[in-house]
Amino acid sequence: MTTAIPPAPETAPTAAAAPSPEKAYFWGTGRRKESVARVRIRRGTGIISINARELDDYFVRDQDRQEVLAPLRTAKALGRYDVFCNISGGGFCGQAGAVVLGLARALIKAEPDCFTALRAEGFLTRDARMKERKKYGQKGARKRFQFSKR
Repeated sequence: MTTAIPPAPETAPTAAAAPSPEKAYFWGTGRRKESVARVRIRRGTGIISINARELDDYFVRDQDRQEVLAPLRTAKALGRYDVFCNISGGGFCGQAGAVVLGLARALIKAEPDCFTALRAEGFLTRDARMKERKKYGQKGARKRFQFSKR
């Protein structure tokens, strides 16, 4: 016995409803050394949350806090967006650099007009410097064992 497969119903694909601009998230990913930051922004009141903590609680050094806020200042969007970051890996300085790149990339998607200002400040450039690997026959990446003539 053969069973016939009924034909699929003819339905037009429905377009998913686009989120309203107030609820829309813009994503950006930033990397620096061993750190990876996934940054989401949306229109809001200026809340900055990093790993479910406030900016002042997460970054204790003022230099790191100012570095994270710099792309928002350059784009003149300091109080207009809520920022949510998930960071993993690395230390605090590398994490701050990763957030800067991710935030700048997300701002470009939200406001394409601020591209030239962010590019001029260097926020869209990925810093490719990484830790140099340890070599065999040496104590570290550059340091060697003491050389003995006799």
